[in-house]
Amino acid sequence: MNYVIKLVKPMTPTTFSFFPRKNNYSNSFHSSTAIAALLQRFIDSTSPSPGQAVHSHILKSGLRGNTNVSIKLLILHLKCGSLSYARQVLDQMPSPTLSAFNFMIAGYFKGGHTDEILELVRKLGLSNERPDGFTLSMVLKLSATLASVDLAKQVHPLIIKLACELDDVLVAALVDSYVKNGKLRYARRVFNAMPEENVVCSTALIHGYMNQMSFGEAEEIFQNIVDKDVVVFNAMIEGYSKTVETAIQSLEFYKDMQCWSFQPTISTFVSVIGACSLLSALEFGQQLHSQVIKTGIFLHVKSGSAFIDMYAKCGRTDDAWRVFHYMPEKNVFSWTSMIDGYGKNGNSHEALALFYEMRKCAVVKPNLATFLSALSACGHAGLVLEGQEIFNSMERDYSLKPRMEHYACMVYLLGRMGYLQEAYNFIKKIPDKPNSDVWAALLASSRLHGHLKLADIAANEVFKLSRYGRPGAYLALSNTLAAAGKWEDVSDVRELMRERGVSKDAGCSWVGTDKGLSDFHVAQRE
Repeated sequence: MNYVIKLVKPMTPTTFSFFPRKNNYSNSFHSSTAIAALLQRFIDSTSPSPGQAVHSHILKSGLRGNTNVSIKLLILHLKCGSLSYARQVLDQMPSPTLSAFNFMIAGYFKGGHTDEILELVRKLGLSNERPDGFTLSMVLKLSATLASVDLAKQVHPLIIKLACELDDVLVAALVDSYVKNGKLRYARRVFNAMPEENVVCSTALIHGYMNQMSFGEAEEIFQNIVDKDVVVFNAMIEGYSKTVETAIQSLEFYKDMQCWSFQPTISTFVSVIGACSLLSALEFGQQLHSQVIKTGIFLHVKSGSAFIDMYAKCGRTDDAWRVFHYMPEKNVFSWTSMIDGYGKNGNSHEALALFYEMRKCAVVKPNLATFLSALSACGHAGLVLEGQEIFNSMERDYSLKPRMEHYACMVYLLGRMGYLQEAYNFIKKIPDKPNSDVWAALLASSRLHGHLKLADIAANEVFKLSRYGRPGAYLALSNTLAAAGKWEDVSDVRELMRERGVSKDAGCSWVGTDKGLSDFHVAQRE
């Protein structure tokens, strides 16, 4: 075949060290076999880029290659990150092979070129080649990435029709695709039809059940796994670590994992530290910290950031700062956790000082969560001017469009300091429809300052947006009316709560007992 791709400039023996020197230079091109072998040497090397010049020599020499040479060129260009060159090689093959298609699809997937993958799969379907398990597994991975269940449903019958060998990779890709598209029923059917246990598929299914809070099903899958590994333990630990109601289970699975003599990974520690944060389990977190130091991964940015968050939520900002200070690498989560920790523990000035330091840092830029933490710190300290400047800088300096939580923070800041009319006017200028959080912030401020009119306006807006939720809004309005001596109106609000079935949940705290951490409700007795 003729090659018509124009590539890099022809190389010289000095830039192309794999060429034989002097008189033997041209002899390397006497056969396609020699060319393919030469290309393979570059593919296997740690510096493949100079090998692209072989393509230029092929063009200049007028040599005709074969399918093997074409595939070698395609692989070489892919390894060099030259997707366009690789695609030109594929397109100019008279009869592209399945392996050529698969190499190109894998290259596109690695580069995140989803549209090109779909187009290439369609082209494969029109060719004389049939997709194999690798092709279909790549399409399934694409389905999981795009959250497109239609792709998974199209691939599933193809697997059966083409009688593809159901290897672990293909089955795991099918289960994972259904799981990430929220189709756990389909994923479970595939899982149940498997002739042998597959821990990868089991782990994917556990992740799916955990994401849907189906803890019983996740436990069932876990208990039935004979050959458990650290990954499947991590799936259970991470799944339980996400809510305060289940975080205690995360700690229990971590203990079980150690009983099985599995070595925790960075993912394990991050999940367990997160559970400690939710439970304010300082002592357990400190034990984890000692263990992480012994493992040698204590300097990792993920574990360091998690410890900052944990110590801050346990009220230990000095410990959080020590972790932050000694971290060799800090990401946006590290900075945000430290800023948020300072703000929520009453150290608003330290929080803002760190925020301003971050803004001067050219490496890490604040994100929406960082700005929310800074605005919250301003709210706790009543720093109106600073809060306004920070809020305005979001779009002005960072092109970040504020979300409703940022607007609610500003309303709380203005209202708390007594600028109630300004807070109300601020709400009216919000480009999108304010949510219940925004109006609840105004209601809380109106109650604080006894502004009956604005409290009534804000409460009515909250009730429209959250008719049966937010019991605190009903109580805030009731208390504001009571403070103003409007007892008849107080009765009306209480009656409205009864009609709508709105009740104030009892307060709950986590307390340490001889049996571990337990939840303790208001009015509850041992």
